[in-house]
Amino acid sequence: MKPYKKEIFHGETHVATVVKPLKAPQGLSFVTDDDKFLQLGIWNYKKKKSLDAHFHNWFKREAYRTNEFIYVVKGKVKCNLYTEDGLFIDSFIIKKNEGMIQYAFAHEYKILKDSIIIESKNGPFLGVEKDKTLI
Repeated sequence: MKPYKKEIFHGETHVATVVKPLKAPQGLSFVTDDDKFLQLGIWNYKKKKSLDAHFHNWFKREAYRTNEFIYVVKGKVKCNLYTEDGLFIDSFIIKKNEGMIQYAFAHEYKILKDSIIIESKNGPFLGVEKDKTLI
């Protein structure tokens, strides 16, 4: 078990991963497996570390669902995970300097303290009507 991540499963489905970057080892630690559409790594480098200049190549990638990552800069958030039919899976708190990446099913957020949260998703965004279904 890696102290900087906690993977949450429902049956065989990898639903989400809770991320605690301040607990990551020195160097580059990838939280996600290579097959995930949204990739997340943690950099834990000392001063004067240099990463070579580079760009990422163009090629077609297809995604059939939105993956979402949130990072709590300030505050505290409760996350509840559900199946698409509304069956409860798990609940957990995401605190300052922690995050969560979700790959499948449904989620609900409850803001427990005044919070600043960074959210990242794969795009393009085609509108709420096409992107979301409430359960």
